[in-house]
Amino acid sequence: MRANAVLSRRTLYTALSWLAPLLVLCAWESASRLGLIAQQVMPAPSRVAETAWELARTGELFLHLGASLLRAAAGFVIGGGVGFALGVAVGFSPLAHALLDRSIQMVRAVPFLAILPLVIVWFGVDESGKIFLVSLAVLFPIYINTVLGIRQIDPKLMELAKVTGMEWPAIVRRIVLPGAMPSILTGVRYALAHAWLALVVAETLATTKGIGFLAMDAREFLQTDVILLTIIIYAIIGVAADALARLLETKLLGWHPNFAKGAR
Repeated sequence: MRANAVLSRRTLYTALSWLAPLLVLCAWESASRLGLIAQQVMPAPSRVAETAWELARTGELFLHLGASLLRAAAGFVIGGGVGFALGVAVGFSPLAHALLDRSIQMVRAVPFLAILPLVIVWFGVDESGKIFLVSLAVLFPIYINTVLGIRQIDPKLMELAKVTGMEWPAIVRRIVLPGAMPSILTGVRYALAHAWLALVVAETLATTKGIGFLAMDAREFLQTDVILLTIIIYAIIGVAADALARLLETKLLGWHPNFAKGAR
């Protein structure tokens, strides 16, 4: 009985979370049809949907979407791996913290647009430069949250593990990684958002494929329907990525009361 009540409440909350976007779309469509919003400034959602269908029918939309997803995935894997490795080293070792942390924080403080000319000099306009920018954006959230998660481990648990004679690999596997995992996965969620932000910047470089290129090309021809379509695509991908991160939290943190299935 209680399980049914929880399920019903979750279903209600899910429906309410989609209510506001649907109301915005309805108001937007109505205002466009009534002439309150100029089509050249803000095309109606129906027109954006028609544009999406036409681009999908010709295959152009999937070409650009595939290129952007590939860049984002490659950058996320590289940047996430490096950020996690650095976070583990700095979180465990005071020496590594002294050697690495200040330099990493200094690089983190540099805006993306400031390093864009240098990236072009290093990599030209090849794919490697775009992937590098995405990797750099992903690295810092995962690094910071990995360090934070490791340092928030209860010292009493570490002392208990040493008293019971638990070896270091077992301590890492059973205490450190599970305890740091909530913070690490929070870093993953932030990193996913930063990856798309960096990708928008990266795809302003000379390129002929990608959602960012589609938006820049549409800007040249004042195709506001295509520009709005790219914005909506970014929003949908962002929501899907966040949902995937939440699912990952549920799977990996089922033991945690704040992340257990049905707790949120």
